Amino acid sequence: GNVQQWQQQSQQPQHPINQAPGQAPPGQQPSFFNPAAAATVMSVAAGSGLSNDAMIDLAMLGGNSFFESSTARMIPGLESSMQMLRIYFAVDNHYVKRKIQKVLFPFVSKHWKRQPPLVSKNPNMVLQFALPNADENAPDLYLPSMTLITYVLLCALCYGAAGKFSPEVLPDVTTKCFVTQILEVLAIRVGFYMMQTPVAFLDLFSYTGYKYLGLCVNMLAGIVLGHFGFGSRAFYVFFLWTGVAASYFMLKTMANNIPLEVAANGPKREIMVVIFAASQFVTMWFVSQTKFLN
Repeated sequence: GNVQQWQQQSQQPQHPINQAPGQAPPGQQPSFFNPAAAATVMSVAAGSGLSNDAMIDLAMLGGNSFFESSTARMIPGLESSMQMLRIYFAVDNHYVKRKIQKVLFPFVSKHWKRQPPLVSKNPNMVLQFALPNADENAPDLYLPSMTLITYVLLCALCYGAAGKFSPEVLPDVTTKCFVTQILEVLAIRVGFYMMQTPVAFLDLFSYTGYKYLGLCVNMLAGIVLGHFGFGSRAFYVFFLWTGVAASYFMLKTMANNIPLEVAANGPKREIMVVIFAASQFVTMWFVSQTKFLN
């Protein structure tokens, strides 16, 4: 009897000291999913009478913890890339409202310089400028991505109202906008290289992506006023405003963020700033979809 009891104890998994059951031992890669831990969390959440919203928040928190603790460590460079992207999505409602006003009505704004960074809670994150939620002049990727999606859906609505919608409309419009923006960013990046001035690649994606906000306004005006027979004319009337506003926004942004001292043998700083600003008007016209506006 003592021998059988000893054999049963020896077959049971032994956990090292200061190591919880289900936790990977030192030197071993962490597992992607722990069914026992997940079942325990869900049973506790269900038994405690939490609401659906609270359980969703708990699931999101667990998902973020899972991603940061396992997946991000498994793929080289993914964790640092996600930390970099978080900077461009650190927005709040106040920032979004102020940014929309600044992009659509840049002529009334007087402050264009980026603010110095606040004290970061993360010692591993070194910031050169303040985050978007603390500086309305900081570039973000939330507004460009959301307005691009909205513009594509508005174009699909325009095609559908004219009876010309097909599933290919969504990828065609998205591809045209995205490829045009990539080429624009590369051209601007070459200009910065000729001036020997450093610039973050995602900053350029952000600055060139604000044009989609104006395109949304143009398309929405064309669709609404198209019911009265003024769709195409309304689009171009609003386009004159939003195109000039986007160009002026880029002009002031670049003029206040490009260093005054550039390469002596490169292009003049003032000329490049004007070219960058003019590119917004041209690319907005190129990706406009007015074929089926009345």
